[in-house]
Formats: sequence, C-alpha cells, structure tokens
Amino acid sequence: MSEASLPSADSTYNLTLSCEDRPGIVYAVTGALVEAGCNIVDSQQYGNPNSGRFFMRVAVTTGTSYTDLHRALEPVAETFTMQWSLNPQGAKMRTLLMASKSAHCLNSLLFQQRSGTLPIDVPVIVSNHTDLADMAEFYGIEFRHIPVTPDTKAEAEQALRDLVAEYDIELVVLARYMQILSNELCTDLQGKAINIHHSFLPSFKGARPYHQAHDRGVKLIGATAHYVTPDLDEGPIIEQEVIRVDHAKSAEQFVAMGRDVEARTLATAVQWHAEHRVLLDGHRTVVFN
Repeated sequence: MSEASLPSADSTYNLTLSCEDRPGIVYAVTGALVEAGCNIVDSQQYGNPNSGRFFMRVAVTTGTSYTDLHRALEPVAETFTMQWSLNPQGAKMRTLLMASKSAHCLNSLLFQQRSGTLPIDVPVIVSNHTDLADMAEFYGIEFRHIPVTPDTKAEAEQALRDLVAEYDIELVVLARYMQILSNELCTDLQGKAINIHHSFLPSFKGARPYHQAHDRGVKLIGATAHYVTPDLDEGPIIEQEVIRVDHAKSAEQFVAMGRDVEARTLATAVQWHAEHRVLLDGHRTVVFN
C-alpha cells in the first residue's frame, strides 16, 4: 500500500489475523490497539479446536496514521507468528473479472460495483470469447480477449499473470469462466481467486447440469462460491445458497433460477472477501459476518 493511498486521520481499519491458538492473544492485540490510540468498535474471534488455529477480526477507529498503527502491531504479530493484515475499511479491492459467454454473474458484479454496494474496483475484464465485449463497453471497463486452445493455454495464462501485475490486481473472480486453470496458475492465485459453480457437483458433472437435475427430479438447486485451488471445484467454500424447486418447473426454469442463485452467491462471496471477512483454515474458511 502506497503512502498516497493511505487514509487520513480519524479513519476506520479492519485488522484480521490468524495464528496458533494459545493464551494471551486477545489481550496482546487489544492492548496494542488501545495503546496506539484506537477505539475498538467490533471484534470477532474463533478458535478451531481441530486445527489448533485462532482467528480474529477487529474493527477500530483511530486518529493514528496507518503507518504508525501498522508499526505498533508488528511486535505482537511477531510474538505470536501471525498471518495478518491491516486494511482501511471501505477501501475498494482491485479486482479482475473473468467470464466466457454467460453474462449473469458478470453483470451482477458490475452493476453492484457501479451502484457502490460492492467494494471492488474493476479495471479490466478477461474472456476467452468476445460475446461479453459489449457489456464491458457499457460499464466503461477495458475488455481483453485472450483465446485459449490446448496449444496456447500456457501463453494465455502468462498473459493473465501479466495483467494481474500490470493492474495491481488483488482478487481474480471467475464469473462463469469456462476454462480449467492449470495447477501452476491455481497455485499462483491461491487465496486470491474465487470461482462459482452449481451445487450439483459432483452428482451432475459435465454439460447441462440443470437439465440433468431436472431429469432426476431434484427438490433443491443452488450454487457454491469457493477459492480456486489445483483440486478442481474442491477449494475452500466461502458461501452457498439453495432454493426449492418442484416437479412443475421446467428445465428452462431451473436454468433461470440457477442463474439467479449463482449471481447472488458469487456477489456475496466477493463482498465478504473484499471486506476482509474470510480467513483460510486449511481446506475450510472462517467467515466473520
């Protein structure tokens, strides 16, 4: 974070941290914050007895500068070997969106960004097709067409890495991007890339999952937003939603309802991540609402 982008005095910050659970963490953290002139306005914590990890999210208001507050917390973080971050509340996260041909998730994210309800800044959209170029133009966002074939996959993924570096991207969102990322790229983006899929996996793999579900007479459909990992569609889950359906609904109605659920679920996951509410706990997540 550059000095030019740091907020002025009387600002609100979110501190998130995780470390091995042991006595004295809350006392040390809150003590350092109070000593640095902070007023704690919200605090949430969770200790996982299975993993032995401790997680905490604290919101504070203070007249102390970002630099001084960060410096005041460094000794505590070092003592407890913490993974931690300090972020100005409301700061927009630099986000790159990826989509193929389906527009529903992309449009939802772009609309909410424009309306100010989603704290992200989207400088560029990437697609392996050109179908969504008009949508990018409507929202005034640069559109990059990066075709992907088996022969050009490595080159296409390097082009994506270059865009992430060029635009100082903090988060990559696969908003119905229908390409499987390589293990190497998944590893590079670990903890910084979110994907959305229908919750029928693994029961309804392959093409036309909603039609498969309709044929089987399912009573619930839904969607899952998760972090991208080399294990396809098995990354840590951030958010899920389901809705009821019945025998009277057509396959086309399943598709329409499923699109709505996918868009809502992905937007919620992106919002929570951008607000620094999600912490990784191995293959699971801790989400502070």
